[in-house]
Amino acid sequence: KTAIHWYQQKENKTLMRMIYFTSGATVVDDSLQRHRYMIQTVSRQKLCILTIRNVLPDDAASYYCAYWTLSVVYDYYYKVFGSGTKLIVSDKGNSAPAHFEILRERHKNELVYVCLIEKFYPGVIRVKWIDEANKEVTQNVVTGDVWKSAEEEMYSVSSWLSVPLENKDKKYFCSYEHESKEDSLSTQGKHCILKFLWTIHPGSTCFFLGGCRTLMFCLAFVTDHLTHKAAQLVYIVLLLKSFMYYVIILLFFFF
Repeated sequence: KTAIHWYQQKENKTLMRMIYFTSGATVVDDSLQRHRYMIQTVSRQKLCILTIRNVLPDDAASYYCAYWTLSVVYDYYYKVFGSGTKLIVSDKGNSAPAHFEILRERHKNELVYVCLIEKFYPGVIRVKWIDEANKEVTQNVVTGDVWKSAEEEMYSVSSWLSVPLENKDKKYFCSYEHESKEDSLSTQGKHCILKFLWTIHPGSTCFFLGGCRTLMFCLAFVTDHLTHKAAQLVYIVLLLKSFMYYVIILLFFFF
């Protein structure tokens, strides 16, 4: 039978295998307290569930499941990892997003929708775009990293969807799943139009957006990776067909 491995990765630490399950037996790393961990499998649904009892602040980390599989093409085994689950240990409870809106802008022969979800806690959220057929849209979608407000311990995130201009009458939905609630917003509902005011600066291009709120974006052309600073900036990497480089969009919020 396939062995299922569970890994733990604490912030700024390396990945550590903590437990694995095979042939009905659970093997826990010697450095951990075995009685606190339990693994359950649901073969019919192909699920493997890790339960941590008596959660402690030290358990805060990202957890990944993994298994070995055989490559038919190259005839060797390789390990496949899941997308991971982030565990936050806090006594603050949770707060639903205080603000949820979709902005729209026409760019040449495309429509760009920007979904803004602001001021929620904890900072773990899943955002996706859905079409009229209730199918998830994955092409031409960019979702930025969650960023933390400088004034308070609240988090925000933004996601972009680009569609051909001929699809302007089609409905798309930006939906999110958060610990506090789930919600969805249609592109055909009430939203704000982005208004651009361009200002040229050495090495960058800045413009303001008007409508429901005032936002300032700065475009900087770079060839290497920029590290995310979780204060007032969110970096969204967009691959534009007409440019040779990535465009890093620095999003500043002014309240």
